[in-house]
Amino acid sequence: MIRSTCRALGAAVLLATVALAGPAVAAAQSAPSKGDVVPPFETTGIDGKARKFDFPKGSKTVLLFFLSGCPSCHKMIPEWNRAYARRPEGLQVVGVILDQEPPGFWSTLSITFPVVRAPGRSFLRSLHVNRVPLMLRVGEGGTIEDLAVGVTDPIRLGELFKP
Repeated sequence: MIRSTCRALGAAVLLATVALAGPAVAAAQSAPSKGDVVPPFETTGIDGKARKFDFPKGSKTVLLFFLSGCPSCHKMIPEWNRAYARRPEGLQVVGVILDQEPPGFWSTLSITFPVVRAPGRSFLRSLHVNRVPLMLRVGEGGTIEDLAVGVTDPIRLGELFKP
């Protein structure tokens, strides 16, 4: 009897918590959308040099968000390398690593595109970056024109890297 009462009480508390936090939980689960705006940002390259990103008129940028310990990201990196090698002239491609990589990461995994460190949690939260791998094609003014989340086939990847 006590056990069933505790379960019922626990379930009631859980439901009340979800009901009260509903909008916050929904926001935490959302992802970037077409039309969202990526603000200009400053960060550091993996080489330690300061980098600034803005999205002037006529510019196209592909941002590749990943984690060093993510198996799905590891599957995408060779595909990203191939897409980077075939990218059209004028398309800027930048990887954004979201965590601190373990020792030896850069020497064991070949990455041919430039990589920077994430500019901070508040920046990532503002963009709703909650899953990786995440690819964003950003046009002038920082407007997200296209995106893909998760492991993406080469044809879809080609669409993201189109001129």
